[in-house]
Formats: sequence, C-alpha cells, structure tokens
Amino acid sequence: MFLRLVRPAVLLLLAMTLLTGIVYPVVITGIARLAFPHEAAGSLVHRDGKLIGSTLIGQSFSDPAHFWGRPSATTPQPYNGTASTGSNLGPLNPALIDAVKANAKALRDADPEHRAQVPVDLVTASASGLDPEISPAAAEYQVPRVAKARGLPVEKVRALVQAHRHGRLLGLIGEARINVLELNLALDDLK
Repeated sequence: MFLRLVRPAVLLLLAMTLLTGIVYPVVITGIARLAFPHEAAGSLVHRDGKLIGSTLIGQSFSDPAHFWGRPSATTPQPYNGTASTGSNLGPLNPALIDAVKANAKALRDADPEHRAQVPVDLVTASASGLDPEISPAAAEYQVPRVAKARGLPVEKVRALVQAHRHGRLLGLIGEARINVLELNLALDDLK
C-alpha cells in the first residue's frame, strides 16, 4: 500500500526534475545561442586574443584619460558580478549623502576647472551595482577632462561620444545610454 502511494510521487519528482532541471534549460539555452549568440555568450569583449571585459558588466576606470562609469556598490571590489547589489541606503541616510559627496569631489578633483553640475548617475550606484552604461549627460560632463588628459580636441572626443550613443529600444523603451567600456576602447584606438 505504502509503495503504491509513494511510487507515483517519486516518478513525478524524477520526471519534473528531468524536465525542468535539464530539458528546459538546454532548450532555452539553445534558442538563446541561436537567436542572440553574442549576448548568450556573455557579451564578452576580446582585444588581441585577450579577454578584457563584458559589455554587460561595468568596469572600474579611474584614469583621467578614460570615461568613468557609475559608482559600484558591490564588495569586496567594484563591479563584482558575484555580489550584485545596490547600496540599500535610503535618500536620507548620512552614509549615502557622504558617498555622493565623495564621488562628486573625486570628479571635481579630476577636473577642477569644470564647474557644471555633476550628473546624478556619476555619483550614485545603480540597483545592481554593475551598470556598464552612463547617460549621455554623464559622458558629456567628462568630455573636457578626457580631451585634456589625452591632448585631443574637445570636438573629437564629443563626436566619439555621439558615435557610441545608443537610443531607446524600439524608440520607446529605456533611456539613451553610452557603454563605458566600448567608448573607452574606441578612445584607446584613436591615434
């Protein structure tokens, strides 16, 4: 009697484990690899045969000659993909206010002559702490610093920023954005 009651439950458990734990993930992964091969492989960026990053996860840039991304809230190092998280600090939390002030100071120290207002995405972390993109305003804010550090005309750097601007998805979804890694790689390619 007991075996007759338990056997269907065990068989159903095994069937569902096989279906949802193996068959479904393999099928969905196969479809993703066919439809979106670059994205399904992690959107990895290689340079001279060496892996240098992913367009999906931000990287820490601190050199004045590069564009800087959003601050990362991950620990123990910035943009730690295994620790994706926001800071979880509320807008009135003194720790958040101090972090924003410190980030703004770092930007102003890197370009003391620049008096424009600092865009919010350059001083606050995203919800994931891994955001690889900045707003066009954040990129534009950094153009004078990057141009000066590289000895390039401001208009040349500004044109490169515009060339790397991605609009809204289907013209409706999301906001305009610029991938920091792609922009910095294009900067490094300038001679």
